[in-house]
Amino acid sequence: MRIIYIHQYFLTPEEGGAVRSYHLAKGMVEAGIAVDMITTHNKSYYDLRIINGIHVHYLPVAYSQDWGFVKRVKSFIHFVHLAQKWVAKLPRPDYLYISSTPLTTGLIGLWAKRKFALPYIFEVRDLWPDAPIQVGAIRNPILKNMLYALEKRIYKHALKCIALSPGIASEIRKRTETPIYIVPNFGDTAYFTPEKKDPVLLEKLKLNDSFTILYAGAIGQVNAVEELLDIAKLAMDRGKDYQFLVMGKGSRLPNLHRKAEQLELNNFRFFDFGNKEKVRYLLNLSDMAFISFDHLPVLKTNSPNKFFDALAAGKAVLVNHKGWVYDLTKKYELGLYHNPNKPEQTLDKIEKMLEEEAILKNYQQNARNLALQFFTKELAIKRVLAVLDSKKFGNEFTDEVYILTA
Repeated sequence: MRIIYIHQYFLTPEEGGAVRSYHLAKGMVEAGIAVDMITTHNKSYYDLRIINGIHVHYLPVAYSQDWGFVKRVKSFIHFVHLAQKWVAKLPRPDYLYISSTPLTTGLIGLWAKRKFALPYIFEVRDLWPDAPIQVGAIRNPILKNMLYALEKRIYKHALKCIALSPGIASEIRKRTETPIYIVPNFGDTAYFTPEKKDPVLLEKLKLNDSFTILYAGAIGQVNAVEELLDIAKLAMDRGKDYQFLVMGKGSRLPNLHRKAEQLELNNFRFFDFGNKEKVRYLLNLSDMAFISFDHLPVLKTNSPNKFFDALAAGKAVLVNHKGWVYDLTKKYELGLYHNPNKPEQTLDKIEKMLEEEAILKNYQQNARNLALQFFTKELAIKRVLAVLDSKKFGNEFTDEVYILTA
């Protein structure tokens, strides 16, 4: 079998960030599938690298999250045009495996199906254009209607769709009769494991051996990381020795720095964006992970990488939005809910949790157990292979365990 895998933001663990496509493509290669990955880099030339058997074609398409909406859309369209040229050049595949966002990657599938009769599988990482519309980046009613029509068309012509959460799957079902499979994000449970805090590393980073909450992820417009500062301020005012750590990058990072300075926090630390190794050692110095999004309906359906990394590492979670992640947290007793309008209640919950050591340990053990049972990269790979060819690779969709919210 031959697959052309299209993902504009392909990353490896060494680079950091979202590495879902790396693990899935690597799993495909290990199953005997030839994989060409079409992606981009911020350089002025084409490059080909073979990474663990994946033939990665880096196309010269500049992009930055700090850009305005129009400039980013131009980058998306540029990628579509270049990717189409490479689909035409490469040996004919059995399928295109196309991962969004952005939604514009679906244009490659529509074009390839029309021009070469190539079937495509469309992976929906989050609901687009719902996200930019609810954020306010797209306001023109004509443009909204055009994008929604494009979205339905992409789903309709896909051979199959893969959704990253039950909420995403539910929304897609309203718009198409194309078969939909749920394959959430996942944690590398062999790489992220529960470990005791390393006193040498604590000393090196000048951190205390006290209760610590970590946010590791994007710091953009929709991530609401500043809510962690409100909890840190209350903890400092109450004389608690708790620590609050943030590692990441994004357009809202300067605002986060300014707010921390204004609040004169002495219990808050920033770490520069890093790869998976840096995420791992910061998680291993923490007790709880902060999983946050802005309070928009579309963001309740998200399947965030940072959540699954935290589960794999055996960390309790503090969730600020009532979506799928909250449902999992409540049902499987993984941690606490943070109401952004009542941060003092959150601190009360944390204090109560720490009064009984067994409560925090129970959350952490539950997190690790859930990761091992449902959210390993091995299981995700098996499920994607089953979508590609259930006769050859077996059917991993005989149950509905990934709904997990009943």
